[in-house]
Amino acid sequence: MDKYKKSKRNSIFAWTIAMILAIIWLIISLLPFIFMVLNSFKEKFEMLSKGVFQLPEKLNWSNYTEVLSGGFLNYFKNSVIVLAISLVLLLFIAACASYPLARFNFKLANPIYSLIVACMSIPVHITLIPVFKMSKTAGLYDSIWALIGPYIAFAVPISVFILTSFMREIPREIEESAEIDGCGKIRMFFSIILNLSKPGLATLAIYNGVNMWNEFSFAYTLTQSSENRTLPLAIWEFQGQYSMNTPMIMAVLTLTLLPMIIMFIVFQDKLVKGMTAGAVKG
Repeated sequence: MDKYKKSKRNSIFAWTIAMILAIIWLIISLLPFIFMVLNSFKEKFEMLSKGVFQLPEKLNWSNYTEVLSGGFLNYFKNSVIVLAISLVLLLFIAACASYPLARFNFKLANPIYSLIVACMSIPVHITLIPVFKMSKTAGLYDSIWALIGPYIAFAVPISVFILTSFMREIPREIEESAEIDGCGKIRMFFSIILNLSKPGLATLAIYNGVNMWNEFSFAYTLTQSSENRTLPLAIWEFQGQYSMNTPMIMAVLTLTLLPMIIMFIVFQDKLVKGMTAGAVKG
């Protein structure tokens, strides 16, 4: 009985510490967001004359209306187009590459897989000049289409690495049963493997989607005109335009961050399933 009470006390103590740490981390994570949203509704000099975490005297929606009328929607449209096309192509390429690496036995499987994983160590910045020259040669420079190729290329290694590990956990008995029924490899891939890999694909979509949405280096290098630039560059350009108007910058940041927050809230269950499903057989 004493051993049971001691174990229960230790469990309660551990959960209490975990909850305290979780609350502290929640506060640390929320403070920048609260700071950003509160100050986005303030007047130009209200933030300087009063506390930064003090509620605004009135909700100043003019910051948002001015940002939206200043070309923000065009940046947003470009980001959505680049993100949608890049993610669809990335997930298809990663799935097609991961399937043979995970389910087929051939001599070059391990060398190819090792080479793909090794590509994860290539720094993005050392490729800016070669990619810039390739975009100029291909006639894609200063267009949103110039961003899709680099975004996919640098996301493929980590995507194949994660998705291959995920597909290896799918029971082979499912494939054997399908083969007995006359199912070919191509049909098996599209009808069975892709369906069972949806949690992993959703995880990759969220992970790579956030990275593509916030990417700055390639967007800055491969685009020049404002009509072809994406949201990270909108923040940069608005910061130069409204350098003395901090609430306006906060409004731009809030509008840029809002789609990612909504996407995470909607798909957070799929993200958790994708992170844990690979560890569960069957």
